[in-house]
Amino acid sequence: MFYAESVPRKSPLVIGHRGAPGYRPEHSRSSYELALAMGVDAVEPDVVATKDGVLVVRHENEISGTTDVADHPEFADRKTTKRVDGQALTGWFTEDFTWDELSTLRSRERLPEVRLSSASFSGSQAILRLTDVLDIVREGSVEHGREIGVVLEVKHATYFASIGLDLAPLIERELRAAGWADGELPLIIECFESTILKQLRSRGISASYIYLIEASGRPYDLLVAQGKQALTYKATVTPQGLDALVGQVDGISVNKRMLLDPGNTIVPDAHERGLQVFTWTCRPENAFLAAEYRSSGGKNAYGDYEAEWGVIARTGVDGVFVDHPDLGVGFFRS
Repeated sequence: MFYAESVPRKSPLVIGHRGAPGYRPEHSRSSYELALAMGVDAVEPDVVATKDGVLVVRHENEISGTTDVADHPEFADRKTTKRVDGQALTGWFTEDFTWDELSTLRSRERLPEVRLSSASFSGSQAILRLTDVLDIVREGSVEHGREIGVVLEVKHATYFASIGLDLAPLIERELRAAGWADGELPLIIECFESTILKQLRSRGISASYIYLIEASGRPYDLLVAQGKQALTYKATVTPQGLDALVGQVDGISVNKRMLLDPGNTIVPDAHERGLQVFTWTCRPENAFLAAEYRSSGGKNAYGDYEAEWGVIARTGVDGVFVDHPDLGVGFFRS
């Protein structure tokens, strides 16, 4: 479980989505350290793999938007086009680099037109491995005098397996080496693909397992295995779909649009079956708010985010992912 029985459970959990990307480039050291200082219950690193099997924290394995790789002439010939989860992408991919090569890159703000302040930190910090983030959180828990968890998101597991980089043993190796696999530290593992969650659970990694749910489409692992017979994400959150998850996962994490849809019963339906519900991502800028909550400013201006977040809070959700940890802690803890 996420919290030991002796620790009072907070509700909802406030999770720093890739650290504090509202203020610093996502997945950078300063992003994680700022999130911890702002009072989050946990932070969420996304993991992808390098050519030599090192797990690095990036939103995607295609890294042209979050690093300065395009500015490195020695890597110009690594630019290529691939199909990842059925989608054609052109750029530079982590699996074409060793960790030593990636360690020469610097992080960049992914959304500079929206996150102007964060963009001012672009180019100043190296990218991180999963082990680096685990160490930051462990040290931060001591520094701030409270238990802080990790919500580990596994990215593109089926794709990586198809190119000979099975993520399950890599994740197990790094979690065990860092002392995060035996339940002594609060750990959640999440993915949009249930197959890798089952694989990791079967390896005896003590964690809460959360199935990520998009507002549309089908999970890629099931699409590969079953074609168009694969259950859609929307069908997964129906009562019948939730019934099938009982005993398989500990909860779901849904796109916030699904909770903003009037009349939805996702949270009570899941709770009735003993499943937790998280949601992503609570952000204050107009660019990310539902239309009715936007202000008259530009896409980087804050809208009436408190009204939108209030709708989410009233569903009784168990955890929220936030880009601005100070706003998230201030709102959901008030």
